Amino acid sequence: MIRLYFTPAQAKFCLFFIAYLALFSCTKIKRNTTPNIVFILTDDQGWGDLSINGNSNISTPNIDNLANQGAIFDRFYVSPVCSPTRAELLTGRYHVRGGVYSTSAGGERLDLDETTIAQTFQQAGYQTAAIGKWHNGMQYPYHPNGRGFEEFYGFCSGHWGNYFNPILEHNGKLVKGEGFIIDDFTNRALTFIEQNKNNPFFLYLPYNTPHSPMQVPEEWWGKFEKKDLKMLHHNMENEDIQHTKAALAMCENIDWNVGRLVDKLDKLALTDNTIIVFLSDNGPNGYRWNGGMKGKKGSTDEGGVRSPLIIQWKAQIDARKKITQIASALDLYPTLAELAGVELSPAKPLDGKSLTPLLKGNDSDWEDRFIVNNWKKSISVRSQQFRLDSDNNLFDMTKDPSQNIDVSDQHPGLKEEMVNVKNKWKSDVLSELPEIDLRTLPIGHPEFEFTQIPARDGMAHGNIQRSSRFPNCSFFTNWIHEDDFISWDVEVLEEGEYNATLYYTCADENIGSTIRLIFDTDTLNAKVIEPHNPSLMGKEFDRYDRIESYVKDFKPLEMGIIHLNKNKGRMILQATDIPGAEAIDFRLLMLQKRNFTPKI
Repeated sequence: MIRLYFTPAQAKFCLFFIAYLALFSCTKIKRNTTPNIVFILTDDQGWGDLSINGNSNISTPNIDNLANQGAIFDRFYVSPVCSPTRAELLTGRYHVRGGVYSTSAGGERLDLDETTIAQTFQQAGYQTAAIGKWHNGMQYPYHPNGRGFEEFYGFCSGHWGNYFNPILEHNGKLVKGEGFIIDDFTNRALTFIEQNKNNPFFLYLPYNTPHSPMQVPEEWWGKFEKKDLKMLHHNMENEDIQHTKAALAMCENIDWNVGRLVDKLDKLALTDNTIIVFLSDNGPNGYRWNGGMKGKKGSTDEGGVRSPLIIQWKAQIDARKKITQIASALDLYPTLAELAGVELSPAKPLDGKSLTPLLKGNDSDWEDRFIVNNWKKSISVRSQQFRLDSDNNLFDMTKDPSQNIDVSDQHPGLKEEMVNVKNKWKSDVLSELPEIDLRTLPIGHPEFEFTQIPARDGMAHGNIQRSSRFPNCSFFTNWIHEDDFISWDVEVLEEGEYNATLYYTCADENIGSTIRLIFDTDTLNAKVIEPHNPSLMGKEFDRYDRIESYVKDFKPLEMGIIHLNKNKGRMILQATDIPGAEAIDFRLLMLQKRNFTPKI
């Protein structure tokens, strides 16, 4: 027997080293059994905008490979438009339950008493990030940093007006993007993955293409500009080929960026233990090939709500698995929580159900279900085989994807059942949406330094006009009279002093206006003394004429310091004198809390 003798100091060191090795070993075991999540959501990309779904006009090898290495859902459904789908996948609950009823002007906000998937994963110890288009509220705590995402880079609005080096935000602070917006978002995502390679992370990557404006780098546009498209919409007279080409080019750029994400995970040896989810938020934003289905974005018909869904987890999900059972965006929250072993902690009951039995092959007890799709007054119901449309016509979706033949007479019992499902949904779910939205814009939350107050959320009075009927990325113009003003219904959550910065443009001949900010008993005046009159941007990059507002390079004007009382009321921006033909064009008011101390 060999005896070893240690001094007390040596023995203490050995015990410390053994304890360190044990801790390191336990940490490694825990880390290796905790999957990462990469959740990719595209914007206005239809089910048919992937080569794996049969579209020969496009090549998406990286997304296709996710399906070849994992599971693809054959019949997966989302909402007809952007913000409702986001609300449903974030909460596992129908969007109207969470107060989402519009895509702008405050109606896109997700109620603060809803629990998000990010909050659940954050509480479980995950590092969380949202990078891209948020579209469920801008002012904190509606802001992603207030909904469980420690890191946010992107924009909170429903669409953005410029995709090349645009103004974005990073955790509330305005920054300038670098290059094409989707490439930039991916670069940020790669950095987040690198920084958290030794920690479990939840990365939500909501891309904002192929949503208009139809901008894409020349590298991708060049392939499609003169391409002869072989597969067209089944009603060819409705298709605009130029728009289709732009959308497909944008989708191929998305595919390239998905490939970059997968390559990073491979290089860091994270792929086997990372769950990658890929889907779109609604049907295609134009008439183009989509498997012969009726409807596009905005419609509750099949083509407006059917989305690709691919889930890859190499360590746990069989390759080339095709799941035929119908499923919904509502199901993703409970599914990812169960797959990751994260305890669900929603404040309210979920509408979705975990898809884990389907993914793991334990689906012998899987029950048939109905999925309701809703947008405004349009409601349709999907069963495994049939769709009851908004007019209560019944269609066999396996035989008639274009919804041409009403088969109500052949299945009267089923139709009655589905009509009852729709009516019950109206009474039990849709009834939760208030008739009048009384929510104000929160300002100065104690936990956040910045509050953006954009033109998008404002109300114009007098002669002032919006630059587009679509508010999301618009600005106010035609400010020609002292009686004109802009207002917001707000609630200041914490009394204090705030730095106010106004973003404006003004021609040289119009300088000299005094802009006044008013809330409660406090006012702040600032004079516009520097001209700044850039041209509208966007048209030079558009591959197809847009319907939304063009944008400008707006100049910041430091108005000064305003004291705001904790109160509800109307915040007003007015021009007390206009020496020229008009005052300013207005884009944004930024309020920054003075002497802000982050809460750790």
